[in-house]
Amino acid sequence: MIGFGEAELEPTCSRAECREAAAWNINWRNPRIHGPERVKVWLACEHHRDFLRDYLAARDFPVLVTPLGEAVARVPDVESSVS
Repeated sequence: MIGFGEAELEPTCSRAECREAAAWNINWRNPRIHGPERVKVWLACEHHRDFLRDYLAARDFPVLVTPLGEAVARVPDVESSVS
């Protein structure tokens, strides 16, 4: 059985090849195909938080950074600052 008896894993950073513990949610969406209520989430460690936020913002994706575990219902069109 897949996952049976496995220890629960700590959330890790979404940056390629990074295995650090996540501390931030990078909430974002592609406004060309989704409305504000469609929220995608990448996880970020302290070191990669700004990199991942800037990567998405450079593509004109609305981004909202929140502490790990703090869910958001919407990502507005205007970029919000780090909480």
